[in-house]
Amino acid sequence: MNEKLTLSEARLKLEYYCSYQERCHLEVVDKLKQLGMTKPEVDDVVVHLIQNDFLNEERFARAFARGKHRIKSWGKIRIVNELRQRHISAPNIKCALTEISDEQYQDTLDKVAERHWETIRETNIQKKKKKFCDYLLRKGWESNKVYDKLKEFEINT
Repeated sequence: MNEKLTLSEARLKLEYYCSYQERCHLEVVDKLKQLGMTKPEVDDVVVHLIQNDFLNEERFARAFARGKHRIKSWGKIRIVNELRQRHISAPNIKCALTEISDEQYQDTLDKVAERHWETIRETNIQKKKKKFCDYLLRKGWESNKVYDKLKEFEINT
């Protein structure tokens, strides 16, 4: 890209970027750097986006938690870690987790665990248990919940 964007062009471009999907500050800053903006210009655009409610970290965190839990079936540990990687503040992370009700959380775990247990084609029961636990732990589910689920399946088999 040879031509450098003016400040108003960058504002418009980023308003659109933030309006079709919730963004975190990190994504916006990265996008502006990619567009060749200087540090003062980046700061100016970010302030503009915040003041005009295009950029809101709490709203991003809430949407992120809801989406990743509902669509990707992530547990709270994975959601928290991913939000931390995006430099979301602890109060906003705590707020984001309130988007997932305890019943919804347990229902998702039940469905994911059941589905995965049935799909593991392993004859060695120890290997099957390990694959089951590894999968759920990777998805960010709490170890005590994973092991409780495992015990449930052991009783029922």
